[in-house]
Amino acid sequence: MQLMKRIWIACAVFNLSTQAALAAGGGGEPIVIVADSRKLTGIMAWWANLYNESHVYFTLLTIIIIPVIGVIFGLLADLAMHFVGIDLSSRDLAEH
Repeated sequence: MQLMKRIWIACAVFNLSTQAALAAGGGGEPIVIVADSRKLTGIMAWWANLYNESHVYFTLLTIIIIPVIGVIFGLLADLAMHFVGIDLSSRDLAEH
């Protein structure tokens, strides 16, 4: 019962906060979010222009690039630890 009461209060607070945000009335201009690419060159200019032209392509490319870079950094870190002498493949679990 306490959980339901808390959920009800959270929903009421959220509803009131959204109504307060809309209380300013209409007539406002839509916000345009763009990246300033005037002083950028190379890949940074391309990245900023991609963001300005298509948020969908920018999002898809970001979703693809982040895991790929994570795998590359992980492999580089594994290679660096191998050269230092740290072998993570034969680690005994001390916690168990």
